[in-house]
Amino acid sequence: MIKKLLAFVLFASTVTLVGCTAPTENIDTINDQGKPVMQLDYRDFDRAASQMIQSLIKSGSLKKESGGKYVVATGRIVNDTMQRIDTDQLMAKVEKELMDSGLVTMTSTVGGGTAGRDSMIYDVRDVRDSEKGSEFKQDTLQAKGQLIAPELSVSGKIIQRNIRYDNDKQQVEYYFQLQLTSMATGLRAWQDETIIGKRGDRKNVPW
Repeated sequence: MIKKLLAFVLFASTVTLVGCTAPTENIDTINDQGKPVMQLDYRDFDRAASQMIQSLIKSGSLKKESGGKYVVATGRIVNDTMQRIDTDQLMAKVEKELMDSGLVTMTSTVGGGTAGRDSMIYDVRDVRDSEKGSEFKQDTLQAKGQLIAPELSVSGKIIQRNIRYDNDKQQVEYYFQLQLTSMATGLRAWQDETIIGKRGDRKNVPW
């Protein structure tokens, strides 16, 4: 009798918990009306990437005097926040914005992150230079001296600052920084910063 009673209580508790669970909803990423969060979310990455690339385009630094398009590589992005951020996520958006501008060509041969690089570029050349290369039709193997080096590199940093706003609120500031550097001279051609600030309950942990 006691075992049956315990089993009934456990079953009733499970049903109650399931019934109280909030339903899962799909996010409309085009028109997301969800509440802001203290941490960085996809909306913040979209906004930061879009604002900085528009600033870069307006600066004229991507206009090549000799005509054509610059070849651009993605440099290192430093995460100086309390959150575990995959910086490739931000750079993927930056690269897309750059390519959509029609002003540059992105390279997959080198880069500070991993998402923008394609290891197959070097894998097929390793095959060419090894004994396995003789098994391939020679005119289908990539010839030497075909890779094009980047002329510019985009790198940056994400910084977080936590500030006590009042007794009940906190202010969290996120600084997205990007810079454009010439690979030939090492000179910086452009840089900008986008700040995203949030205020909320001090109990909300921003990491």
